[in-house]
Amino acid sequence: MGAAPPPPVVAVAVSVRTADGKPVADAVVIVRLAGRDTPGARVGTGYAVKQQNIQFHPFVSVVPLNGDIAFPNLDAVRHHVYSFSPAKRFELKLYAREENRTVRFDRAGPVSLGCNIHDQMTAFIYVTDSAFTAKTDSAGNATLNGMPPGPATITVWHPYLRAPGNQTSRQIGVGDNARQLFTVALRPPPAAGTSY
Repeated sequence: MGAAPPPPVVAVAVSVRTADGKPVADAVVIVRLAGRDTPGARVGTGYAVKQQNIQFHPFVSVVPLNGDIAFPNLDAVRHHVYSFSPAKRFELKLYAREENRTVRFDRAGPVSLGCNIHDQMTAFIYVTDSAFTAKTDSAGNATLNGMPPGPATITVWHPYLRAPGNQTSRQIGVGDNARQLFTVALRPPPAAGTSY
């Protein structure tokens, strides 16, 4: 008697758009399985938020729970990176060009970044505890692969999404509809020196 076949897996494609149809890049899409454990995101290496041209790059990063992010300074000036977010409070005091600092992100949720010297520098990290997490591309699309069919909750988060917690969620049946469309409203980016 042969081994049982592996359970089927499904890909879910997600499109995030504004009400007038414009794509929303840098939205984080998270799926959590309902009534069963959601596998955790695997921790890899090479996560980095660079400081270059007096900006953080990338604007939105996704890191698995307990992942380490490097913060290399590629500018000719010093930076002082910090966050007061509930998911991770930290401060990397002044450090110069070609210096690097690393921070472990050990609590799930969004983390907003700033520079104490350059108010125009802002970026966001989403720390995920779900293996089924992706970030939308410039066309507002993301694909999540390898999910088992069945009930789940899908959440879309964006730093400027006009909703409580900057996120919106809905129940889906993985395998019922391979494409999910989210239409969202965004706030304008904050002026330099302010944050959400």
